[in-house]
Amino acid sequence: MIESEKALEKKLQAGTKKAGGICLKLLSKHFTGLPDRVCLFPGGVIFFVEVKTTKKKPTKIQLYVHGQLKKLGFAVYIVDTSNQIKELIKKYTENA
Repeated sequence: MIESEKALEKKLQAGTKKAGGICLKLLSKHFTGLPDRVCLFPGGVIFFVEVKTTKKKPTKIQLYVHGQLKKLGFAVYIVDTSNQIKELIKKYTENA
């Protein structure tokens, strides 16, 4: 089943909120390649999420920026299914 980026972003936002976190949309016309979302959870947990339509891949510039964020110590995830979103949120909430 193909899920659109827009639908998946809504699921990520709703799931993060339900789990007690905040999911912010990152908009920047001056910094190409930023992930779509940053998720903030209690206890200072922060990670970035690149949301893609099912079976779509990030661009080269997106992968480069993801690498830069990872070098700084941030977690960056690429999701393209509802199940990946559920597992990601579960990873950061099951021991909270």
